[in-house]
Amino acid sequence: MQKEMADNVDIPEIIVPVLKALADPNRLRIFAALLRGTSCSGWLTEELGLPANLLSHHLRVLREVGLVQDRRDSVDGRWIYYQVDVVVLALIHQWLSTFLDPDRAALQPRLCGPEVAAKGSNNPAANFVWETTTI
Repeated sequence: MQKEMADNVDIPEIIVPVLKALADPNRLRIFAALLRGTSCSGWLTEELGLPANLLSHHLRVLREVGLVQDRRDSVDGRWIYYQVDVVVLALIHQWLSTFLDPDRAALQPRLCGPEVAAKGSNNPAANFVWETTTI
């Protein structure tokens, strides 16, 4: 069933920075580790094999885009715990689920240019053959 797709997609402000942040393989690995639960930098450093300064940089980027929250230990403030912000995660999940829904993909071509004239049809899409690829 084909759903109508608006010409102008409403993209929440948070989406582009989040996608840019997650485009880095190390940040993606850190975020995946935090999806398994709240953690401190010591565990993340050991788990992911990243130097502490690099981990700190990536955690800062994830915090700045809103994917990760941090809090200091109530007993010893030198310890910082990191966790995924589930409210932001839910927003991103909802938007991406809608945006990347396969039912939104218009399979009827909108041909233009020389190919339309070469087909010689008033309905150029009627003669269009699309090759599909199996993944």
